[in-house]
Amino acid sequence: MQSDSTLSTFGGAKVSAVLLLAEKMPYDLAGFTDSLLSALGQDYPLAEVIVVDGRGLAATPDFVPSSIEATLLRHLPGSYANRAAMCNAALRAATGDHLLLIVNDQVQVTLKRSAARTMVMSATREASVDLVYADYERVVAGKPQDVHLLDWHAGRLRDTLDLGNVFLLNIATLRESGGFNETYNAADLYDMRLRMSARQRVAHVQNRFAGSLYAVAAPAEGHNVFAYLLADKSAQLETERACTEHLKQIGACLEPGAHVGAVGYTAEEERRFKDCIASVVTPVYRRPEFIGRAIESVQAQTVKQVEMIVVVNGGPEDPTADAVRRYTEGGDLYDPAAPPVRLIVVDVNNLGLCLNTGISQARGKYYVQLDSDDRLKPDAVEKLLAVYNSDPTIGMVVGSYEVWTLDDKSGQLRRNEEIPVVTHGEWTADNGRNNLLRINGAGAPRSAHVKVIADAGWFGVNDTPRCRNYGEDYDLVLRISERYTIGRVWDPIYEVIRHAGGTDHSIDQITIDRNDDAKDYMRLEALQRRRALNQGGQRR
Repeated sequence: MQSDSTLSTFGGAKVSAVLLLAEKMPYDLAGFTDSLLSALGQDYPLAEVIVVDGRGLAATPDFVPSSIEATLLRHLPGSYANRAAMCNAALRAATGDHLLLIVNDQVQVTLKRSAARTMVMSATREASVDLVYADYERVVAGKPQDVHLLDWHAGRLRDTLDLGNVFLLNIATLRESGGFNETYNAADLYDMRLRMSARQRVAHVQNRFAGSLYAVAAPAEGHNVFAYLLADKSAQLETERACTEHLKQIGACLEPGAHVGAVGYTAEEERRFKDCIASVVTPVYRRPEFIGRAIESVQAQTVKQVEMIVVVNGGPEDPTADAVRRYTEGGDLYDPAAPPVRLIVVDVNNLGLCLNTGISQARGKYYVQLDSDDRLKPDAVEKLLAVYNSDPTIGMVVGSYEVWTLDDKSGQLRRNEEIPVVTHGEWTADNGRNNLLRINGAGAPRSAHVKVIADAGWFGVNDTPRCRNYGEDYDLVLRISERYTIGRVWDPIYEVIRHAGGTDHSIDQITIDRNDDAKDYMRLEALQRRRALNQGGQRR
């Protein structure tokens, strides 16, 4: 079945379309038939439509309606170890210049009639392109929703990056790069797009209105900042291996111990920290109801040589300032025997401004993170200090945390037992700083030498593209990890408290994309720094 056969190819480019029929599909065979018909019905004359059938060698093309003369169809039945093996079978059989890969093994995908033609034009109208991806429609309860994907650049290393379910791949480049890696059960597509994008030849077909190239019948997934905790461990290890190999290929991999130096202090500097070894700095904007709990968790530390610096960024009228003053001298909650609380008030809601201001006034040797609505465990600083004392090359320590929920009506706190302790297992001793480039978070809580923070360039002040009170800490961790060892506390030393006013859930897609854009740009800059380091260049 070939629609509008009078239309010719574009520049003579031959396209082999591929669909995957797995042994077990999350939708019925009728849905697969619809996907097949959308491929057979392209207004671009395809060289063939290949169906890789994983239901065994005896499988028949029972998915083709008897009324359809599918002369373009090539049926490849067999028993395949995984999706990569299915894709390689199609790659070996393909006769085209480009592979139109329809990743439909988990969701039903339906092409628009002009999808192939559009992607071919994108791939061939100027210099040859190795990979084309496109905006699409997600169909939820029968209603299409436009999905606008981010433009590709070398910093898009996140293993959660959405490039959709349909790709046009240059077959020569794909074969030259080794095809699909069959040692991956989960990271096959992630690995493929990293290798195909290594030469920077990627195109993105965008949609303004009625311009999506295909539809995916799948429910929209809500944003869950803890989703990665539920990811299969073997899948995480696969994506780690794929990302590390890619970094090696492009010269941006940091080998264990490379470029790492010790943090040094003079005897005079050490004497300054006799009375205060750690400074907890907390930015806050209009949260008077939470700040007391955070302050009291600092004052309950087993190490008493600490201070808390609260930077209120809502100006003098911010009611949080009065809530903090209750713990300072003259306040009704002031305790002269407890670690001191210092208040700084600024009138610009900028997290980097707050953090840099507080840290620049710190008396302690180490900065310790604490958000205004969270708590430190009583032994948090004690355990952080033990890690610092174990290795002079440790410039930063990343801890582990528990997730708690605040009942807004009763005021009671409940430990979320269904969420395991967040240990940030990706921060391995030998590969953690490479993993950081594929993971969207830098771990929490974090602590660092104050002088290391200054030496690394401080926190960003929303001066990185798309950064709006987001990612300023991620950029700093990237920089510190390039020059120092990152220490770990595996026990929970922090309590993240979720509540109705929190900013880590109920985030709209525009905000998610802007946040991802900000961090991906930071990754792009990190790649450039890492290449320079590996080539013997100087810092910054």
